[in-house]
Amino acid sequence: MANNKCRIKADDTVIVTTGRDKGKVGRVLRVLPTEGRVVVEGVARVKRHQRPVGDRPGAIIEKEAPIDISNVALWNAEENRRVKVGYAVIDGKKTRIDRRTGASIDG
Repeated sequence: MANNKCRIKADDTVIVTTGRDKGKVGRVLRVLPTEGRVVVEGVARVKRHQRPVGDRPGAIIEKEAPIDISNVALWNAEENRRVKVGYAVIDGKKTRIDRRTGASIDG
């Protein structure tokens, strides 16, 4: 991915906009900016086989797979809507803002 702009950060609440999990809301666990992907809690769950090692038995574990960052949008739970992210300099710091209302997202 040539453009590494990430308007979404870890611990943000997002909604999935496309794919098999469309409409699901979850918290971002990890952001992979070089790959342009995010890992969202409870979304894109996949099963992986784990080999037995030492005393630990083998198992089939379920975990979240990364999804493309373009397939999620920031979610405002209070207003129950998607948020378009913009940037503004407030008190000398670059801050993420809601482009519709102008309210700060980063608290």
